[in-house]
Amino acid sequence: MKIKELRELSGEELASRLRELSEELCRLKFRHGIRPLENTARIRQTRKTISRVKTLLREGSAN
Repeated sequence: MKIKELRELSGEELASRLRELSEELCRLKFRHGIRPLENTARIRQTRKTISRVKTLLREGSAN
């Protein structure tokens, strides 16, 4: 998800999205531990999206 798309979400939506992404990352890591994923780049993409969401949440609370 692009930062531009994330900026359009409200604080509650960002928090919800963060929970979803964290759960997705956990599932991806678990599946990768059992059997290698076809697209291992999804783990990295998910981690980066989590970081973007956390950054936006932190910016919002600073203002």
